[in-house]
Amino acid sequence: MLENIRKDIERLVAAYEAEKELRKNLEDKLRHCNEEIETCRKQIAELNRLTDNLKLKNAFLGVSGDDQARSRIERMIKDIDRCISLMEK
Repeated sequence: MLENIRKDIERLVAAYEAEKELRKNLEDKLRHCNEEIETCRKQIAELNRLTDNLKLKNAFLGVSGDDQARSRIERMIKDIDRCISLMEK
């Protein structure tokens, strides 16, 4: 009977160690995935910034495409002209 209890305890300890190792592996994998997600988020933000810059550049060069960007630029130019005229008064 004592031998059976000893074997059960050994199996429990072995199962605990296996689960402990599995948990450590999963935590490492989660950490790696979170780092990869953060890298992808930064890359997306950079690509969005580059896209916005290209839209603005194309609007200034007169390349057809994004009429919304062109209208925003025209509004900004009008605001700047209005500010300049107010400063001259």
